[in-house]
Amino acid sequence: MIDPRRLRLEIRSVAEGLRLRGIELDVGRFEALEARRKRLQDEVERLRRRRRVASKQIGEAKAAGNDIAPLVGAVGDLGDDLADATREFDAVRHELDEFVKALPNPPDDSVPPGADETANIELRRWQEPADFNFEPRDHVSLASTSLDLEAAVKISGSRFSVLRGSLARLHRGLTQFMIDTHVREHGYEEVYVPYLVDRHTLLGTGQLPKFEDDLFAIDGERDQFLIPTAEVPVTNLVRDSILDFADLPLRYVAHTPCFRSEAGNYGKDTHGIFRQHQFEKVELVQIVHPRKSWDALDELTGHAETILRKLELPYRVVALCAGDLGFAAAKTIDLEVWLPAERRYREISSCSNFVDFQARRMLARYRNPETGRPDYVHTLNGSGLAVGRTLIAVLENYQDGNGAVHVPDALRSYMGGSTRLDL
Repeated sequence: MIDPRRLRLEIRSVAEGLRLRGIELDVGRFEALEARRKRLQDEVERLRRRRRVASKQIGEAKAAGNDIAPLVGAVGDLGDDLADATREFDAVRHELDEFVKALPNPPDDSVPPGADETANIELRRWQEPADFNFEPRDHVSLASTSLDLEAAVKISGSRFSVLRGSLARLHRGLTQFMIDTHVREHGYEEVYVPYLVDRHTLLGTGQLPKFEDDLFAIDGERDQFLIPTAEVPVTNLVRDSILDFADLPLRYVAHTPCFRSEAGNYGKDTHGIFRQHQFEKVELVQIVHPRKSWDALDELTGHAETILRKLELPYRVVALCAGDLGFAAAKTIDLEVWLPAERRYREISSCSNFVDFQARRMLARYRNPETGRPDYVHTLNGSGLAVGRTLIAVLENYQDGNGAVHVPDALRSYMGGSTRLDL
């Protein structure tokens, strides 16, 4: 959530930032709501003061033996006026709160301008793609006997998959390899979290209220949803908390399935397992001091890059433009892995700094040792990595032209020492 004080004092600057994201801030509506809120707050406080004075006068009159009936009647009228003013004040505050919650995070000044992904900026590349002397096959063709899409359709419908044999083991091995790397080398704490969350949890990280159509809801009275990413439950571990300064930074890694309806993406990437309703990720989350979050973004991105480098997969690093940012992100760096069959780079991780946007929605704070008061933490997350897309990249980049796929050195201990996949 945008800092309300920033909205009040820097409304034109915020509007310009949102305009870069393609959002036109209704400045007039905000200013009108804010003016009503301030007027009603003043009125509530004025009536409370009058009631306190009148109550004191009743006490004094009663002690002096005077008739208090007129004073009691006046206090009753004040109470009715105060109740009416409070109800109106609460209604305006709720309307203002809903207005602000619907606004995305303004982009950081370092975010490149642009309306869509065509304006994203490549920052660097690592390792040139292999120059195959044969026509590379895609992952569906390479794993045709181990990737059972027909069984998945029979069980669940389109955009699900069944992996068999060594392909399933590769998927599991990739997951374990990623978690081990982040825990042992990067100092993350592994956490296991629920796959079902409530509405308040999704509100905290910014999936609600705007993106409810992208979620899988649980029917009935529970008002719960399947998680779209581990970011949601893991980041909410610090919701409604005041952390000790000495505990920062917090670094969490979690492996979870992710469930997305892919609303608006039907017809896009329907071949194979690149875009699924259910997929798995190893997610990195950091909770940091506000002055450390930009260094943390570089660090977290580097941690995700480590996985690609250990697997020796060619990739590039891309800064997203303002129009391509996610709702809650102030800045996002994407990692895109090379897929030989498509002859292009495809997203495999998004690493984002949300600054205090999520923390304000979650009331996630730390005790500032300089002031002794609670201040908002900054939150970050990134995939380290998307497991299914990493599996695709391994299959396509490690094929030999004879239908075989070799196992990367970094994964052989997770595959029982095998050097080739039995697909």
